[in-house]
Amino acid sequence: MTTANDKDVRFVSRLTRKALAIVLAGGRGSRLKHLTTWRAKPAVPFGGKFRIIDFTLSNCINSGVRQVAVLTQYKAHSLLRHIQNGWGFLRGQFGEFIELLPAQQRIESSWYLGTADAVYQNLDIIRSHNPEYVLILAGDHVYKMDYGEMLAYHTENNADITVGCIEVPLEDASAFGVMGVDENNRIIGFTEKPEQPKPIPGQSKMALASMGIYVFNTELLIEKLIQDADDENSDHDFGKNLIPHLIENYKGMAYFFRDKQGDSKSYWRDVGTVDGYWKANLELVDVDPELNLYDKEWPIWTYQEQVPPAKFVFNEGERRGIALDSMVAGGCIISGARINRSLLFTNVRVEQQSVIENSVIMPEAHIGQNCVIKNTIIDKRCVVPNGTQIGVNIAEDSERFYVSPGGVVMVVPDMLGQSVHHAR
Repeated sequence: MTTANDKDVRFVSRLTRKALAIVLAGGRGSRLKHLTTWRAKPAVPFGGKFRIIDFTLSNCINSGVRQVAVLTQYKAHSLLRHIQNGWGFLRGQFGEFIELLPAQQRIESSWYLGTADAVYQNLDIIRSHNPEYVLILAGDHVYKMDYGEMLAYHTENNADITVGCIEVPLEDASAFGVMGVDENNRIIGFTEKPEQPKPIPGQSKMALASMGIYVFNTELLIEKLIQDADDENSDHDFGKNLIPHLIENYKGMAYFFRDKQGDSKSYWRDVGTVDGYWKANLELVDVDPELNLYDKEWPIWTYQEQVPPAKFVFNEGERRGIALDSMVAGGCIISGARINRSLLFTNVRVEQQSVIENSVIMPEAHIGQNCVIKNTIIDKRCVVPNGTQIGVNIAEDSERFYVSPGGVVMVVPDMLGQSVHHAR
């Protein structure tokens, strides 16, 4: 017996098979400061064992979108290596793939000039896959989303373009493209990063922001990318140029983001600032976090290092290996130290009588003995000397490290006099 649900599933699966996802992963993410000096933003570690890009790629796989092209540019080596190591499980004989498309001057003699130009320079590859729909995605956001439902919404409304959107506080809206919609959710206005964003009618403190997620009918996208490439006055950017033009001349629909459970208060984070990155990581240690990493129905895939379980050793006097309200990844050794409300990535070592609170410790960091680390981000492979105090005296920290507007201290190897400058 066939149910309505079965029909919906088949309908969405047919759409996702006709869709090509293009993940824009070439940006530096300069607001993350030193975390992106030697890696692209999508390659920044997140959540104890993942990279930021894993969330977008997992959404594709879980949604049934199995034809994916990842466009890279800025310091992409660690990103390329991560995808090659962790995302090679798709079956080419079934038409499934994740292609890596570094900037390679395929059409022009320049590198990617903007988000639209990045896609334009790969038009021959898009044509070779012959998709009916193109899904444009950002590789630097953390969220769970079923793209199949957005594709279904696009076709049901006979849209030329569909823009994923989310409600954001008005004071934050100037960092996004802001939309106006009519009673049928047709987009009637779009302004990229306005200085004075307009609120949603009836909600004076909220604005409707673009998530940087778009569904296009392929032929229309190709036509408009070619026109944009010929426009010498264009910034060749989706938000600044293509989207406003399309909204004015074609049917554009707003797709209100709901997570896979249909929750109107869906989890979506642009972890593009040091404070935002620190906060989003530490939210994961809450008893009931908004982002559920234990969801077996919507797993987050990644490259899985083969490491032993985390180990907590010593239980004598003040030398106790213990972690409270924390997440500790495999390969970590907590040797007579105390961890409180913190997140430790793979292969971190913390020596005896050290204390770590409200901090994010990235892979392969080594914290020496008798250290105090509070409200801090420690970058990958940092070796923190015995007796170091960070996050205790902000004035002193400001002279040695980076301190965010929210008071989060960030430490990278260079600041400790350790030269590990290579893609990692």
